[in-house]
Amino acid sequence: MRDAVMQALKTVNDPELHRDLVSLGMIERAEVEGRVAHVKVNLTTPACPLKGKIEGDVRAAVLAVPGIEAVNVTFGAMVRPAAQPALPGVKHVLLVGSGKGGVGKSSVAVNLAASLARDGAQVGLMDADVYGPSVAHMLGQGTAKVTANAERKMQPIEAHGLRFLSMANLSPAGQALVWRGPMLHSAVQQFLKDAAWGELDYLIVDLPPGTGDVQLSLTQTVQVTGAVLVTTPQDVALIDAARALDMFRKASVPVLGVVENMSYFVAPDTGLTYDIFGRGGSRKLGNLPHLGEIPLDTEVRQDADAGLPTVLAHPESPAAQAMRQIARNLAGRISVQAMAHLPEQLPVV
Repeated sequence: MRDAVMQALKTVNDPELHRDLVSLGMIERAEVEGRVAHVKVNLTTPACPLKGKIEGDVRAAVLAVPGIEAVNVTFGAMVRPAAQPALPGVKHVLLVGSGKGGVGKSSVAVNLAASLARDGAQVGLMDADVYGPSVAHMLGQGTAKVTANAERKMQPIEAHGLRFLSMANLSPAGQALVWRGPMLHSAVQQFLKDAAWGELDYLIVDLPPGTGDVQLSLTQTVQVTGAVLVTTPQDVALIDAARALDMFRKASVPVLGVVENMSYFVAPDTGLTYDIFGRGGSRKLGNLPHLGEIPLDTEVRQDADAGLPTVLAHPESPAAQAMRQIARNLAGRISVQAMAHLPEQLPVV
């Protein structure tokens, strides 16, 4: 009867990859005990955005097998690495950028990292905004200091289930860094290659605003899986976001999608929605995938000041729910890209 179950599973497609679960090697186990089938599906990311649909499709397909009366579906996850992994042990390097400051890029980067980690992924966060580092404060680790391990590599600081490095933890508080391009390049190199990141599914890099030296150093130093553009809806932000998009394309970095931050505001007293900055403007950025819209919410600012990502502090809030879905949409996009180079038929365990 197991063979019949496997044949049924060949009719179930991954909704994003458009191939069946068997040929993708996603069926880790398929067993039958009496009239009960036990199926374990290995997802391509712990943050799979369509896990519920896959479970429903598996149940329907297996229940159609004669003699099967119940299906027990469980899940595992294994993030497939990029065709050319960027760093030893790091499967994907993701850049979070914007054309200008003030659009909430760092807040989005921190919450994306925290959300992916909450879903079970191994996540690192690198604060590449050397002149204006804010990640450490947003994670409640502004006074922590980076140490070295036995191999004299920088040891990332751990907070909220992820590992991070920031210049804020290497320089005296409040001290301005007056560095030229070569020094910035050296700092980026050290953060990437002289740090003990360990085994990571995703290393998210919070870029500085603009299209300067740090962006150039990163794209020339490591193989980047892709970039996420963060913008607000108004035209003045979109103009600069378009420049950032052009930079990524010239550097041959795939843009995985755009996030529209501060997209709208829901009045807490009336529940009415106000498009303060003109909602939906980010859809003007070419044919980029739209990862999602985040509402303007005072809790996001309060949580950042308190050093706790909103997706952890207020997981049921509209802003947190939006960022959780954006993180899952992003993970899905990465899976599609990573699986594109695999053969048509993978071995079944």
